[in-house]
This record gives sequence, C-alpha cells and structure tokens, in this order.
Amino acid sequence: MLSDGALRMLVLLHFNGLGFSPVQLAWLFLLYEVAGIVTNLSAGWIAARFGLTVTLYAGLAVQIAALMALTQLDPAWGVAASVAFVMAVQGASGVAKDLAKMASKSAVKLLAPKTDGGLFRWVALLTGSKNAVKGVGFFLGAALLALMGFVPAVWVMAAVLAVILAAVMLFMPTGLPAGKKAAKFAQVWSRDARINRLSLARMFLFGARDVWFVVGIPIYFQSVLSDGTPEGARAAFFLIGGFMALWIIAYGAVQGAAPRILRAALRPEPEIVGQAIRWAGLLVPIPLVLAGLALVGRAPADWLTLSLVAGLLLFGFVFAINSAVHSYLILAFSSDDRVTMDVGFYYMSNAAGRLLGTLLSGLSYQLGGLPLCLATAGVMAGASWWAVRRLRAL
Repeated sequence: MLSDGALRMLVLLHFNGLGFSPVQLAWLFLLYEVAGIVTNLSAGWIAARFGLTVTLYAGLAVQIAALMALTQLDPAWGVAASVAFVMAVQGASGVAKDLAKMASKSAVKLLAPKTDGGLFRWVALLTGSKNAVKGVGFFLGAALLALMGFVPAVWVMAAVLAVILAAVMLFMPTGLPAGKKAAKFAQVWSRDARINRLSLARMFLFGARDVWFVVGIPIYFQSVLSDGTPEGARAAFFLIGGFMALWIIAYGAVQGAAPRILRAALRPEPEIVGQAIRWAGLLVPIPLVLAGLALVGRAPADWLTLSLVAGLLLFGFVFAINSAVHSYLILAFSSDDRVTMDVGFYYMSNAAGRLLGTLLSGLSYQLGGLPLCLATAGVMAGASWWAVRRLRAL
C-alpha cells in the first residue's frame, strides 16, 4: 500500500508537470481501475483455488515488476505512447494491489474472534492501518519526486518492496487456507441480495470520493500553490502530497476507530445496517456545499482553499465511517466457505466505483472545473445513500 500510494502521486504530479490535460491524466489511471474490476472478480476464485498466501505473494511480485517497467519510460516516445505505456504499468499495479488487499481482508474473516464485536474491530484495524500506510505513500511519492526525480524514486520503491516480499515469504505464519481444486470460477457471482446491494452502494461511495480525489483537487491545488518556477513546483509537490497524505492517514485512523465511534460491539447487525444508512445520508451535502463555494469563488482565493481543505477533511471523516461499516457488513454477510468469493465480488464493485470516479474526475474538471467536479461527487454520494437504504428492506 505504501508503494501504491507513492506511485499514484508520482505519476499524477510528474505528468501534470509535463503538461498533460486533466482528461489525459485521468486516462493514466483508467486501466488501473479496470484491472481492479477484473482482478477482484477473479481474485476470490484465485484465492479459493490456489490459497491466500499464493495470492499475497503474487500481488507483491507483480507490483515490483510494474515499478521496474515504469523506469523504462522515455519522454521521447511522445504523449500517445507515454499514456499507453503508463496505463499498462498502472494496470499491472492495480492487479498487484487488489490481489494483496483481497487476500489480507479475507484472512480477517477466518482469523478474527467471533464474539464481542471482534470481527468489526479487526476489520476496522486492518482497513484503517492499510489506508494510513497508503496515505504515507502519497506524501512519500511527492517527496521522492521533489528530491530525487521520477526514475530514481521508482527504483527506490521497487528495491524496498523486494525486501518486503522476501520478509513476508520468510515469516508468513501457517494456517491460512491452501486452496481447493474444486473451486469453480462461476461461483464468484453472488446470489445474496444483501451483498449485491451493499456492493452497489460501495461502487457509488468510492465514485463520490475519486471524482474529486484523483484529478480535480490535486490539479486545482497545484494551480493555486505553484508560481510556475521549478522551486514553486517542488514546494507545491510537498504541499499537495502532504494534504493527500493527511487525508488518507486521517481516513485510515477514523476507520480504525469506527467500532468505538459507533459502539459497534454493543449493536446487533440490523442496527449496524441502520448506521450505514444514516452515515451515507450525512455524506451527501458535504461535496454539494463545497461545489457551491467553489462556484462563488472561482478565482483562486485563500478563503476558498482553506474552506476546501476543511470541507474535504470533514468529507473524509464521514466517508471513513461509511467505508468501515461497509467493510464489516461484507464480512458479516459472507459465510466462511464463500468469503474470498464474496469479498472479491464486493471489491470488484469498489474498483468499478473508482473507475467511474476516475473517468468523471478528469471529464468533469475539464468541462466545468472544480464546481462541477464536486457537484458530481455529491450526486454519486446520493446514489450510494439510495443503494444502502435498500438493505433495510431485507
């Protein structure tokens, strides 16, 4: 997750500095999200067929290969070839991240205590720490780009990840499922209405985040914070990376604390569903209010920048609670014998939401600037609230 977050910021800031448009920047991440859809849909079957440890090792190995490939990028190739190459490398990185994430999350269902809210506590801890580490990666990527340049930064990340893979292989504990030859790919499709509706809500939830997160806010902040000089650009890299890192780290911390915030250990499952509906509704007005502020203050202004920072941190708090509750519910709804399949299907919807959000991020920013970008996020948050409300009927 550290290298995944760092790579995203490296690619975004490096190619924005080369003059890529918002839509071209969004294209760089599209195959990453498409790969996430395909990987999550099949990773549940891969884990059921070959085992969770093999799935985790494969994810780390593919990420190392993707980073090494990215060092071969040559600016002389031109825009079209560069976009195609980076899309392919980002696609491999998306495969790597989702293989590792699905294996880790599924293991929690099998290893966490079954009583006294143990499942919620452990899934929240894993998910929160995962996102906090990814947030550190956002800052690390921006800092490495400013201090070392693009190619040396990528080589450093590949080397560190190779050490991590070796350590994981040496110290992996025994006892995780080894896989079953009888597992069929057709089994990845869920027939549980609760899982299908939760997955739909998850898709719109992450679309609502990535609409502003992937392209809109970083590019807006770079236009406001950089004075056009190399020194100003480097300073902007640190500030943007710092904010994105702070957002992700705070998001992870709130996820980890979600069971305590909601007192989840004292609540039965139907009440957790009610909490999911409530917090989904609380998310909707935040990006809509920010869109209104951005529309009024179109010219760069300190009050608007500060309002956006405060508003997006509030969005992150509410978003984190939503995400933590979803992550608990998917494991609560899943049975032990189908957990990898159901988690894979659920995260396939997660990736579909990121794909939709990524595409709309570049498109909405180019067509209507930050106001349209944030308004689109509000619409998608509303769609997530509508989808999660349908769980109450089951």
